[in-house]
Amino acid sequence: MIESIDAYLNQLRKELAGSDRATIQDALSDAEEHLRTALDTDREAQAGVSEAEALPPIVEEYGSPEEVAAAYREIEVRLRPTLAQPRHADNRSLFARFFGVYADPRAWGALLYMLFSILTGTLYFSWVVTGLSFSLGVMVLIIGVPITVLFLLSVRGISLVEGRLVEALLGVRMPRRSAFSSKNLGWWERLKPLLLGKRTWLAIVYMLLQLPLGVLYFTVLVTLIALALSFIATPVLGPVLGLPIVYVGEARYYLPDWLTPLIALAGVVLMTATMHLAKFASRVHGKLAKALLVSD
Repeated sequence: MIESIDAYLNQLRKELAGSDRATIQDALSDAEEHLRTALDTDREAQAGVSEAEALPPIVEEYGSPEEVAAAYREIEVRLRPTLAQPRHADNRSLFARFFGVYADPRAWGALLYMLFSILTGTLYFSWVVTGLSFSLGVMVLIIGVPITVLFLLSVRGISLVEGRLVEALLGVRMPRRSAFSSKNLGWWERLKPLLLGKRTWLAIVYMLLQLPLGVLYFTVLVTLIALALSFIATPVLGPVLGLPIVYVGEARYYLPDWLTPLIALAGVVLMTATMHLAKFASRVHGKLAKALLVSD
């Protein structure tokens, strides 16, 4: 017999042991919201009813922890991220795997995320630095507390949006809803996890890290892509347009004809390797996002 919501959530967490952390967070949030909302409704209808007395029929309607855990595992199998890594081994040849990256949507999603990360990183970093400095500056005033609370709530919201971007473009399972907070709790009980919970501060750390990571991703990828495209365009720039490979004062140097196709081939290989590098970096970044934006 489950006599409290906390006991139900603890049992549900045990039943979901081994599942994806994002799935566990979503399952716990959904269960807590349903149980607390239903319990508050029953208490309003039947004054004086204890939680232990009102909870059993609610649990029976919602499902036992075992049933809910089994349902979430089934949902997890059916609703995997679109760009998630395949679970089966790739039996193609090394040549097919290397050049087949152009047909892999995960590579293009990773490339798009890496290139745009400089923009999101700049926005996140600016918002966190401005919000923290302003909140600390007005903390001595009456309006300091609500401003700080609003800033920390915005961090939670931005981290949820960033998680959706990571899942959509990198194929890493991230939380699909925010954590539930009961409206019937006291103001301190509601603010305590926001102010002292590690989820908020780990999200701030992630948002601060996103700027240097975004600069690194953008710089490396743009440099490699530009270099690869210049190599690929060598047969057009030299023999067709007559452009030299390099200027040294008044002297102009051209590639010999026999070297031109080799340089173009090197450009194709470099571009392909860059796509693989983007995929590898996206896997590492996905693990970082999972570690900092998903609660235990």
